[in-house]
Amino acid sequence: MNSQTAVIDLLAKQTEAWEAFEDPTVTELGYGGAAGGGKTRLGWYIGITLSEQYPGARGAVGRKELKTLRITTLAELFVIFGEMGYRQDRDYSYDAKDSIIKFPNGSEILLLDTAYSPQDPEYTRFGSLNLTWAWIEESNESPEKAKSILKTRVGRNNLFTKGNERFEVKPFWLETFNPNKGHVHRDYYKPWKEGSLPSYRRFIRALPGDNKYLPASYIENLRRADKTTRERLLYGNFDYSDDPLKLMFYEAITELVSNPLPEKKNPVKVIIADIARFGGDKIVIGTFNGLTLFGLGVYTYQGTDETAKLIRIESVEEDIPYQNILIDEDGIGGGVVDQMRGVKGFLGSSSPTTYYDEIKGRLSTENFQNFRSQCYFRLAEMVNNHLIAVKVTKFKTNIEGYTVEKALSDLFEELDQTKRKDDTTGQKLGIIPKAEIKEALGRSPDMADVLMMRMFFEFREPYQEPNYGFHPTSKAKVNPAR
Repeated sequence: MNSQTAVIDLLAKQTEAWEAFEDPTVTELGYGGAAGGGKTRLGWYIGITLSEQYPGARGAVGRKELKTLRITTLAELFVIFGEMGYRQDRDYSYDAKDSIIKFPNGSEILLLDTAYSPQDPEYTRFGSLNLTWAWIEESNESPEKAKSILKTRVGRNNLFTKGNERFEVKPFWLETFNPNKGHVHRDYYKPWKEGSLPSYRRFIRALPGDNKYLPASYIENLRRADKTTRERLLYGNFDYSDDPLKLMFYEAITELVSNPLPEKKNPVKVIIADIARFGGDKIVIGTFNGLTLFGLGVYTYQGTDETAKLIRIESVEEDIPYQNILIDEDGIGGGVVDQMRGVKGFLGSSSPTTYYDEIKGRLSTENFQNFRSQCYFRLAEMVNNHLIAVKVTKFKTNIEGYTVEKALSDLFEELDQTKRKDDTTGQKLGIIPKAEIKEALGRSPDMADVLMMRMFFEFREPYQEPNYGFHPTSKAKVNPAR
């Protein structure tokens, strides 16, 4: 081990981050917000310090692709080791086969990939890790699920012995990132901007101008870049998005909770259900009054019989006939449809429906790849024109710690990740596959799918109860526990 104390020269923003790292009450730190702010060096300085200070400490550094982690982040570590006077095989060793950096005192740093894999959707590869600390580099590129599961492994190797003294080191979680509308925006930038960061979490915004060592030519190249690159990597604008394939404006998405919809005479209530079974995907049951989502149930790890029971209960509580219940019939959802004769089934892969074109005065068929795409494009039109609202006053869940605020945040992220396929080849309009959205988010877009499926009733009118009062799901005729 290097017997000399290395001196590091921290930038002003890195110093601010270091003070947060040394604060015993801070266990989570987000750093960055643009290119060239010293993110990678900060991460390695913290990692080296923890490894040297606590013999036997175990840390992990993750990035979406292990190859990129090796040729960028790891390469920077070797530069730092050289500057600090560290020599390989004396002060550290690197096991390239297993991607582990080892120190003579028994401390280790593991290099991990955080990419979503259909063969490992629950990230079981992180399951046996006992970590003292962890750092996700370019966290904006990593799926949220990878981040969430890896974070649960931190704090499992934090008891150390010095002489006869046994002491505990705080678990430490670091994320470095560039602007993004996903989980880094929700967890760090937005609450930082609003002054609502929890006491255990800090966010340090570092821009290229904060790094005195950056060549002037580098900043000038950023200034000459396209507008999107300038906004994100030069100005650190988390709220800017210029992806031509995105269907919905982010500002319009976030305004779903405040849209003042005009009151309609006798709006029709409907129930929309997106189904999963015993897996990690969520079961989402949404209840709409017209185009306002007011009831939301979010569940997981339950069978189709239990889901059918919940839908029956909701139909009775809200006096909604089976004709106005729509259930995703693809896959597992077909089992719920079979148990509830009279409900409608949604098949996203079916052909797009015809509709009455008021301008042309005739039935028309739109140029979409399938019905799912048609419904998402119609939803985008509704969202962007503030014609649909989400005002949840009734919320149920069986997920511990899951709140309506988290549900709305999930919904916003999922809608923001919904994109059209690149249609420059002249093919029919389509939406990117659900698996692609799942890879970006680390979860299925179940919340967004409920809003998308609500568009079914924009093409096919929901059942309007006759005035004589007969109701197919009245309390006298339906036993929810059936």
